[in-house]
Amino acid sequence: MSDASIRPRHPRPRSLPLVAPLRLGRPSDTWFKPALSVVAASAVPQLTLLALDRLDLVIYTMAGSLCALYGHGLPYARRARTLAGVVLAMTAGLGAALVTASLTHSTAVLVAVGALLAAVQKAGCDATRIGPPGHVILTFVSSAALFAPQRPGQVPAHLALTLAAGAVAWLVCVGPALIRREGPERRAVARALAAAADRVADPGPRTHRAAAAAVHAAWQCLLSSGRPTPVRRSLERLVAHAEAAVTPSDAAPEAEADRLRGLAAQTRGRGPVPVPPPPGPQGAYGTEHAELYGIDAERAALRDPGRRRAARRALLRSPGPGSPLLPVAVRTLIGCALAGYLCAALGVGRPYWAIVTAASLYQANITLTWNRTLQRTLGNLLGVLVFAAVLPLSRTAPLALVLCCLFFGFAAEALITRNYWLGSVAVTPMALLVLEFGAPHPAGELIGDRVLDTVLGALAGFLAAALVTNRRAAGRVERALEATAKARTEAERAAGRPPAERARARRALTASLVELREAADTAAGEWWQRALPEQEVLAAEQAGHRTLTATAQRPGPAARAPETRRGTTVPAPSIGAE
Repeated sequence: MSDASIRPRHPRPRSLPLVAPLRLGRPSDTWFKPALSVVAASAVPQLTLLALDRLDLVIYTMAGSLCALYGHGLPYARRARTLAGVVLAMTAGLGAALVTASLTHSTAVLVAVGALLAAVQKAGCDATRIGPPGHVILTFVSSAALFAPQRPGQVPAHLALTLAAGAVAWLVCVGPALIRREGPERRAVARALAAAADRVADPGPRTHRAAAAAVHAAWQCLLSSGRPTPVRRSLERLVAHAEAAVTPSDAAPEAEADRLRGLAAQTRGRGPVPVPPPPGPQGAYGTEHAELYGIDAERAALRDPGRRRAARRALLRSPGPGSPLLPVAVRTLIGCALAGYLCAALGVGRPYWAIVTAASLYQANITLTWNRTLQRTLGNLLGVLVFAAVLPLSRTAPLALVLCCLFFGFAAEALITRNYWLGSVAVTPMALLVLEFGAPHPAGELIGDRVLDTVLGALAGFLAAALVTNRRAAGRVERALEATAKARTEAERAAGRPPAERARARRALTASLVELREAADTAAGEWWQRALPEQEVLAAEQAGHRTLTATAQRPGPAARAPETRRGTTVPAPSIGAE
């Protein structure tokens, strides 16, 4: 390849889309899980407070109840730890806000603290890759609490309510493990099989990347699932089957794709985990014994205390000067502060919604931030109209107010996977109705303040994103290229090694390719940065996928199943060894 073919290109400001960000997509296959969880987690404390005639405390229990929105894609063992961390983070942010609110009534100080909390929460959620809804819920709670009347002596009791509601949310989200212990793992493996089917039916770079990402996510889910069980062993073989399915074969693509989709449907269902077809004269995909994939060794490494300490140190270092997370955190800090001060200057007494609006915009790059700006603005403005229509009903009785909040909480999670703006249509009236628990407010004042906060928050937030450059995005691409080249070399060297080493090397290469694509997509949507090696990224991806294909465990027509003799396993020959 000549030097001219890989000449880097300097990104320039491009036209920002107006229609595409607002198009509706397909709902998530698990949209009902967070929707039902947040309703159940909110109903228990809210109905309890209703019975005690203390609905004015709902804002504190809701902080804990909203933790039920997190972790639904994680296996239950990891979900339990993650949700506990979310509850503690929520309580810490709320505590900082309540203490500040009890010590000062200065709007300037409150806005500054709200912006700082938003930036810390954004950096923490990005560093831990917590997933949706990310930092937005944490920022919503802490920003609202900053402008709520508070006395120092009330803070411990209010935080206790948050912890109690958080415990209910934890039980709601972890409780299904008693019924279907491997449910998250089965869904992750089903997605990998479905992505492999799409790759077989329509070969191309897009489907290959999607299949690699789904397979990587399934392996990560199984690795973090805890103690191996017979079901998880079967799921490991299915992931290996999906991984091998993306390599070329003599079978008809339509038939192969239909068979993989059938396996995905059975895996997602409640019946027994399907068994991949054994190798045979029909050219079916071969599978090795589970222990050959090295999963147990990787699980043991993840449980090693030294490795956990190293991961924690890396996490603490991640927002440092060389981290790509820092510019996004700075954008959040500046945008939230600017939005809050603008609203305060225009006479809004509690400009926390402007802070939340600005904080919710910041995505991986400026293009995605623009998309979220459109979605958030449209959704909030429509949501204000919905609030105006439902407000008379919510004021008929306290129970009606509680039921309205529960309904909009469910609707938000049911709709948000179609498009963020559609979910915001339900989030906005729910957030406004929460204010009614304390005392009724003039409808015109609520609606006017919310519209002003939304518009100013969106403008200030996007302005900060445009002005604060993220030149480190290109550096992340360069590091990802180096890591991919190293992983590909290791995978090629492992071709003649034991199956466990080959499998681990392939998983490492898949992970590096996923990270490379994510880094490249992030950098492509940024402005004002140094040159991007786009052709090098494409060449590295193609070389990596060729290596994955060459080292895949797909036996030929004459291959036979693995044999076990006196505790040793003899694997079928692989393409990489031939």
